[in-house]
Amino acid sequence: MTFGSRALEFEMAPKPDAGRFFSTVRRVRLGDSSPGGRLRLDALVQYLQDVSNDDSRDAQWSDPHGWVVRRTVLDIYEVAEYLQEVQLTTWCGGLGSHWAERRTQVCALDGKVLIDAATLWVHIDMQTMKPLVVPQDVIDVVHETTQGRSVSSRLILKGTTSPTHVIEWPLRFTDFDTLGHMNNAAYWQVSEELLSMYPEIRRNMRAIIEHVNPVDPGTIVQVDIEEKTQTDVSVVLRSDSQLHATMWLGLRR
Repeated sequence: MTFGSRALEFEMAPKPDAGRFFSTVRRVRLGDSSPGGRLRLDALVQYLQDVSNDDSRDAQWSDPHGWVVRRTVLDIYEVAEYLQEVQLTTWCGGLGSHWAERRTQVCALDGKVLIDAATLWVHIDMQTMKPLVVPQDVIDVVHETTQGRSVSSRLILKGTTSPTHVIEWPLRFTDFDTLGHMNNAAYWQVSEELLSMYPEIRRNMRAIIEHVNPVDPGTIVQVDIEEKTQTDVSVVLRSDSQLHATMWLGLRR
């Protein structure tokens, strides 16, 4: 099965009618925008990180910081644009033993949904980086919006690619965060480079990144790109010794 067929099988959990929700408003700024004025995906994912952290601190979770991203799925229905105000609303869409899926909707201020996002966050020990069970106080806060939905941490984009071309991806000091690894949002800069090459995808897009092994400072990252069509692109980020992430960009069904 190809990356694309697996990616399109993922089901975005609908927004429930009741439970805990957290909302905030952001304005798309100059540093968030493409040359054409579109909210870039790396900036969007930074918004998702921020609202996630704001929510967990507002809910007074016992451990609001010990979470790392395993997977992010984005459905882009309509682009947000430079200087537009958007509302981000987030809730828990499902639970596993050591992880939780956070759903976020990005809406225009009139309520129109522009973007749906589902991010799988794994609860970890910040010292050992090993997975920990989801704390009971978190379950107590979020169980209503999950509606009993269980989620898996298994990878969607399994398998290998047959690259049609390969590029080396230079790393910068600003790509790394306080965990000492390449930040989750920095991976999405690769997707922006791809969208400049495959602009047809932008009009009704699904994009997925799955993180396999962290990228440490000094790693020489190679991006393997397999173009099936102008609207179906599979990507592997790897170094000589490790697979770091898999990515797929394509048109939604």
